[in-house]
Amino acid sequence: MTSRATAAGAESAPSVLVRYGNFLFRYRDQIFPAVLLALFVITRPRWPGGSDVYDTALDIAGFGIALAGQLLRVAVVGYAYIIRGGKHKQVYAEELVTRGFFNHSRNPLYIGNLLILLGLLVIWNAPAAHLIGVPFFLIGYVAIVAAEEAFLRRKFGAAYDAYAARVPRWWVRLGGFRESMEGMVFNWRRVVLKEYGSAAYWVAGAFALMLADSLIYQPWDAHARRNTLLVIGIALVVALWGWARWLKKSKRLRE
Repeated sequence: MTSRATAAGAESAPSVLVRYGNFLFRYRDQIFPAVLLALFVITRPRWPGGSDVYDTALDIAGFGIALAGQLLRVAVVGYAYIIRGGKHKQVYAEELVTRGFFNHSRNPLYIGNLLILLGLLVIWNAPAAHLIGVPFFLIGYVAIVAAEEAFLRRKFGAAYDAYAARVPRWWVRLGGFRESMEGMVFNWRRVVLKEYGSAAYWVAGAFALMLADSLIYQPWDAHARRNTLLVIGIALVVALWGWARWLKKSKRLRE
């Protein structure tokens, strides 16, 4: 009896990965931005081949990667929202969401997040930031997903196992989107309310990284027009963020 109880206790004890995931889930809103900002502050970007033209191409590619991640998040949130903030900073779910994009990927929002982070790292193009940031964020999201899956498996049991067997964890199954979205209506109000903050942060951050990267290697006058457009872009993003926040706080925009 004692050996059985010990074995059962060992089986129920969360793994190191799950414990790390629960920790990150609780403090990710502080840890992830702090690590990302630290990487940008302590590392120095490099121009590929020492070329301004190649660096501009890399900026465009990085912004495109991040934008793809944001568009994925917009599509997911617009059609079927899942509470990813948990409850009391702990993993929590009231229901097993399997409709919309969640019928094609178990973690489309996290895939979007990783694309945004990768895009920002590509824009900055600092080897040290890549060596530290890529594994840190990949392992971080793997751990968070492990913690979420442990919770979902405990709560929903066989239903979650069947869902996990059918839907991929880390990529998007492309076939059958029309059937998955049938009868669903895109909720643009929810997209604005849920996404305005994070979208504004990364877009303004991307423009700031492009500007800093340029000014590290060349004076302002070397690309005065481009630099001015980046500053205007940052100001516009801040203005749109403030407008969206006012709409939310004043209850003028609701789901």
